[in-house]
Amino acid sequence: MSALKFEVTAQDGSARAGLLHTPHGVVKTPVFAPVGTQATVKALTPLQLQELGASLILANSYHLHLRPGDETIANLGGLHQFMSWNGPILTDSGGFQVFSLAKRRQLDADGVTFQSHLDGSEHRFTPESVVEIQENLGADIIMTLDECPQPYDREYNQHALRRTHSWAERCLAAKSRSDQALFGIVQGGVFPDLREQSAAFIASLDFPGIAIGGLSVGETPNEMHAMIEVVNAVLPADRPRYLMGVGAPNDLVECVLRGVDMFDCVLPTRLARNHTALTRLGRLNLRNSPFVDDQRPIDGTCTCYTCRTFSRAYIRHLCTAKEMLAATLLSIHNIQTLTTLVGDLRQAIADAKLEDFAADFLANYRKHRSPEI
Repeated sequence: MSALKFEVTAQDGSARAGLLHTPHGVVKTPVFAPVGTQATVKALTPLQLQELGASLILANSYHLHLRPGDETIANLGGLHQFMSWNGPILTDSGGFQVFSLAKRRQLDADGVTFQSHLDGSEHRFTPESVVEIQENLGADIIMTLDECPQPYDREYNQHALRRTHSWAERCLAAKSRSDQALFGIVQGGVFPDLREQSAAFIASLDFPGIAIGGLSVGETPNEMHAMIEVVNAVLPADRPRYLMGVGAPNDLVECVLRGVDMFDCVLPTRLARNHTALTRLGRLNLRNSPFVDDQRPIDGTCTCYTCRTFSRAYIRHLCTAKEMLAATLLSIHNIQTLTTLVGDLRQAIADAKLEDFAADFLANYRKHRSPEI
């Protein structure tokens, strides 16, 4: 019996709206999950996240294994208790972080040995150890160890695919907790036949959910969209589909159209720490001089605390004065922008009006890029 149940409640073309039942609550899909890499979504409290409509958050096994240690977190009651978040949590296996450390790691068929980016100490991840780490953390949804290669090297992607598939089988065999759902990960770069092969193999292992990895890593938007279409044509319709590391507003719309159910990304909070607001018409850099006396909210259609309370001029002042509040206010706005957008996408699917909603959204998003919006 899986710890996770997924039910599709509406469908419009390839897009689905659904309910993801987890031990810590029900998640409505499509869903955007803010990233709390080190057991915190930067600049925000768990209460603020809840008020912003976040129903699922992501934490990272690599970072938490290094600091404070997954065993420490287990001894403190698990990740939910440790960070005072009572909703569902998803943990990444740490594979992407390890494989981004190209000069600090050695890869073999059994796993990967790497040096910590914190102090240079040596560590090793195997499929079995990443499952153990995530079982210590206690997230509702956990991920297999995979290899995320550069998207354009076909020969290397073939080797990485065999490794990823072998590791997926080993992760399944290592899993022992019945209250966690383990997702497999599809790889294959920008090569349709490899993506199709990977999707079919991962689907055959009967994971309760399936992630699409190795996208938004340097390929073009059209290539990403094509790979999603290839994969989703193969994946079973009764499993949630999770696109890893994607979170720009236009990407959410494009990928929901193509059947994706779940997203995560550091984008909204990273942009906030760099003085940038997401809107449905484009991005605003609040350090720009036109905002110095702009009394308007960031987005006049947004109902978040930031937009209800503060002007662009005030937020620009916080940014130029390097005040911490700037990151908090912009994070509040950016995350609510995305949680509201996926809510509107769910409604458009339920109303069978997604195509019109998406066409209107994408036309406006592409049209307006000026700081004057």
